[in-house]
Formats: sequence, structure tokens, C-alpha cells
Amino acid sequence: MSKARGERKLPKRTYEARVPALREALVKLQIALKPAPFSVLLVIAGDDASGKGEVVNILNGWLDPRGVETFAFHDLTDEERERPPMWRYWRSLPPRGRMAIYSGGWHAEALATDPRNARELAHFEETLQHLTHFEGLLTADGALIVKVWLKLSKSAQRERLLALEEDPDTAWRVSPDDWKHHRDYERLSQLSKHMRRVTHRPAAPWHVVDAADPRARNVAVADIVLARFHAHLHALARPEKIKKPGRIVALRPAGLRRLRAFPLDQELSESDYEAKRDKWLGRLNRAVRSAGQQGRSVVWVFEGWDAAGKGGAIRRLTSAIDARDYRVIPVAKPTDEEKSHHYLWRFWRHIPRAGRVTIYDRSWYGRVLVERIEGFCRETEWRRAYDELNDFEEQLTAHGIIVLKFWLHLSKAEQLRRFRRREDTGYKRHKINDEDWRNRRQWSAYEIAIGDMLALTDRPNAPWHLIPADNKRFARLEILKISCQQIGAALEQV
Repeated sequence: MSKARGERKLPKRTYEARVPALREALVKLQIALKPAPFSVLLVIAGDDASGKGEVVNILNGWLDPRGVETFAFHDLTDEERERPPMWRYWRSLPPRGRMAIYSGGWHAEALATDPRNARELAHFEETLQHLTHFEGLLTADGALIVKVWLKLSKSAQRERLLALEEDPDTAWRVSPDDWKHHRDYERLSQLSKHMRRVTHRPAAPWHVVDAADPRARNVAVADIVLARFHAHLHALARPEKIKKPGRIVALRPAGLRRLRAFPLDQELSESDYEAKRDKWLGRLNRAVRSAGQQGRSVVWVFEGWDAAGKGGAIRRLTSAIDARDYRVIPVAKPTDEEKSHHYLWRFWRHIPRAGRVTIYDRSWYGRVLVERIEGFCRETEWRRAYDELNDFEEQLTAHGIIVLKFWLHLSKAEQLRRFRRREDTGYKRHKINDEDWRNRRQWSAYEIAIGDMLALTDRPNAPWHLIPADNKRFARLEILKISCQQIGAALEQV
């Protein structure tokens, strides 16, 4: 962590002489950022009365407002409270080529909990780990995170609070809580120092700025932003190229063995299916309504081979749910907007509110399946994705969301029969294209990737359910049964 920067006193004349050059340099930064393959996240945090708002306003005045957005996180809204804590931060992320300024950052909310007892301190530590992981995901994806802590001594803080109170135009900015925090300065200072130590990482370090003199403080913050930006731009001058994938080798052979040994010879007649279907649809309806009454969201994840019957299974599933309570998210090639963010951004956006349902027709697992096989991402990216995906799902389930993951497994012979039927049937012909045939030619590679996915992301909080899909009726009924059982078990645990 950097030592406190900033001159103790910067004369007004010197400050005014420096400002034009700083403004020009910051606007040039924005121009250079536009085509760059990364975003800039500037966090302005600090002690009470250190001038966080002043710095944010100054920077907004120096920068071109068309290329920067400012965020301040206040009390949780109902919409935010009904989703995992990190949702409000994910949705605020700027796209590549743009900058965002965060007043207080995501750290302010953690500090505001003011932990005192052992349980609160444990929760505080867990929150700091989530924040560190969040920053690690973004910086690994190329984002530049500049974190500045504005530091005030206790005596300087007292002087600042008194000066604000004496001026009728600024007296409203001083609240009883500010004086309460001032009296508890030493403990709160140690708490914030601990937070900075835990969340300080080489890719997202903290820069401590002495905020006693506002002019010196403003110049120091601008200098830090410019220095970090140019260093980051230089480091990315020769980015790692995405290489065409070679032979796919299993990371966890046990997963591949599990997949290949999975039986696919189940049978279920149409009469037996119809006799049981309505019973399980009724149970599913009751289970989803019970979850909704308890404020528990349900997230279904459907993955599987091409033509395995994901769409048909989803249609039967949704027939048991009130259409006002669910959304189906079909996941295809990312849009330009989605490609300009971290790959998990588009999935965080669709996390349901409390008591609602989201069904993903394909999902975040594309990173370790198609993107790995087709070479749409770097090896370092898909390799670290297993931990990223596990953490993402852990955040969902820790918030009380019920996650149901299904892999619809199909034999290669049955897939060929279905492909042929699609080609020969007019109203099904739109379901088959050249990409489906190309994926089929890479069957063995996909088997390996699927096996690794099952082995590395099958967790008690969000287990994988393999569904034998050669018989569509059996697969659909099995999905209904497992969904009812898993939702019921999750509700009983709570």
C-alpha cells in the first residue's frame, strides 16, 4: 500500500498554474481510453470530512462528462435488497473504453456496518473477501482499478468539521454521526486500515493521499490516475493473443468417465408419460409458489448437446409456472454491449428478484464449453473460469436463491437422427444450421470439456443433474421430478 501522498500545503498560485495541464492530460486520457480494450474504475474513498465529494466534483469538472459516469451507493433499494449484495456493483460497471468514478466505492458499505462483536467481524471479513474477489475478476479481465483513500488526522478532521459548521452554506453537511465518528476516530481508523490491507492487491492497490490541504489533495489524486493509466496502457501494448486451441486434454478424467458411463437406454411410453406428467406439473406449481411466498428465487440452468431437447423441456417446465413470475433468457452469441463487459456481467443483469424465476437456456458455462473449444477466449481465461463460476453460484445460493443445473445428455446416434428429422421437417428446419454440424464434428473435444465442467463445478450448493435425453418424455419427466425435489429440499432446510 502506498504511503500518504500530497504536499502539506500547495499555494493557490501554484495550484492554478498546474490545473490547466492536469485537465488537458485527463481529457487526453479519455481520448486514449476510447479504443482501449479496458475500462477505468476510479474509487474515491476516505475518512469523514476528507473531501470525497469535493474530489469527485472536481474530477467531473476536469474530465469530459461524455466519457465518465459517477456512482454513489446509498441505502439499499428494494430491488437491490432482493438480490445478492454484489448485484448493485456489477450492474454499474462501465464498458470498455469508458471510465466510472465511485464515491466511497463498494468498500463504504462494508465499513458502514461498523462490526463490533465476533459474528459481525466474521461477516465483515467475508465481505472483504467478496470485494477482493470482485476486483480480481475485473482486473484479470483487463480493467484498471484505481483506489484512492483520502486520509485525515484526527485534529485535521476536527478543524474541517468546525469550518464546515461555521459556514452557513456548508453547515448542513455536518451531521451528529460525523461528530460521533470523530469521537471514535482511532477505532474507525484501524478498521479502515484493516480493510485497505485486506483488499490491497498488486493489480488493485490502495493509494493513500493526505487530504489536509484540498489543493494538494486534488493534484495528488489526478497525478495518481494519470500515472496508473499510462502504466496500464503501456503494459497492454502487447496483449496476449488468443491462440487457436490444439488438442483438448481433460483436466479431470473422472468427469469424462462419468459422462461416458452414464446410461441412456431409459424408456417411457407416451401413455405413462401423460399419466404422470400432470401430477408432477402440479407439484412443481406448488413448489414454485411456496418458494415465492418465502421470497426465495429459483434459477434454472439448462445445458446440453445440440438437439438434446432443452427448449421442449423448458416449455413443459414453464407450463406449470405463472407467466408473470418467470423469464426465459436464451443465451446466444454476446452482443457488442455484452462483449464490452466482463463475461459474467450479462448473467448478473438477469438475476431474479425475490420470489421470481429465471430460466437460462444455455448459460455462463459457455466460457468453459464453446469458448474453450472454439478458442473464443484465452486458455488462462477459461482455466480460471471454473473458480469464477463456482463463486458466482455460491453468491446466489448464499443469498437464498435455489439454483438447479441440468445437463441433457444425448447419444451421438440419437443426435444424428434428430438432425436429419430437423432437415426433413419444414417447421423444424430453422433449428439446424452449419454450426450444429461443426459442433458435432468436435464431439470428442466437447465430451472432454463437459466432463471437466461436471467435475469442477458440481458443488453441494449447486449440483449438476445429468438427464438421459435419448427419450424426450423420460427426460422431461425427470426434470420435473428433480426440480420439485430440489426446491422442496431447499425450502425445508431454511
